[in-house]
Amino acid sequence: MKNHRESAGLPRKVPSHEVTYCRLRDMILFGQLTPGQPVTIQGLTTVLEAGMTPVREAIRKLTAEGALVLQGNRRVSVPQLGAAQLDQLAFARQTIEPRLAETACNNLEPKDISELSRIDSQINEAIRTGDVQRYLLNNFRFHFTLYERAEAEILLSIVHMLWLRFGPSLRVVCGRWGTSSLPDRHEEALVAMRARDGAALARAIHDDISQGIDQIRLSFGAA
Repeated sequence: MKNHRESAGLPRKVPSHEVTYCRLRDMILFGQLTPGQPVTIQGLTTVLEAGMTPVREAIRKLTAEGALVLQGNRRVSVPQLGAAQLDQLAFARQTIEPRLAETACNNLEPKDISELSRIDSQINEAIRTGDVQRYLLNNFRFHFTLYERAEAEILLSIVHMLWLRFGPSLRVVCGRWGTSSLPDRHEEALVAMRARDGAALARAIHDDISQGIDQIRLSFGAA
C-alpha cells in the first residue's frame, strides 16, 4: 500500500539510516577509506554528520556485505585485498558482469546509449587530467547505468557487493600510478551497443574488468 506521500505524488523521504549507509558505502567504494586503516565509529559520526545509531546500522550492513571488518576499541576498517581474494573477485566479476551487459544490450534505448557516451567522455577527461575521484565515480556510473538495464535485480545486488570489495584497492592503484594506465574499454563497449551486438559488448566489459584486475595484481608485486 502506498503511503500518503506517494499517493499525493510527493517524493519519498529517505530515512536517515539509509542516507548514512549510502554515504559510508560511497566512502568505501571510491577509496576515501584506505584498506587496512582503522577508523573510529565516533569519527565516522563526525564525518558523516550522523548519529551513532544510523552509523552503527550502516556499519552492520557493510560488514555483512564484506566491505568493512570490525576491529577492537570501537574501530572498523576496509579489509585489505589479498591474492586469493582477488582471484575470487576476478572470477565472479568476469562471469556475472559480462552476462549483465549482454542481457542489457537489447534493452538499451538510444537515450541510454547517449547517456553512457556522455559518462564515458567524463571518464576520458578524468584520465587525461589525472582526476582519480572523477574517474572512479564515472567508471562506476558507466558500468551500473549499463547493468541496470539488464533488469536482473539479484545479479545486480551481487555485483554491488563485488565492487565494494574491489573499489578500495583500485583507488590505491590510482593513487600510486595515476590515471594514465587505468582500464577503459568503454569505447569498444559503446560500438557494440550501437550495433546491438550483445556478445561483443560482453567481451568488451570482460576485457575492461580484466585490465583493472591486472592493475591490482601488478600492485601486489610493487607493494
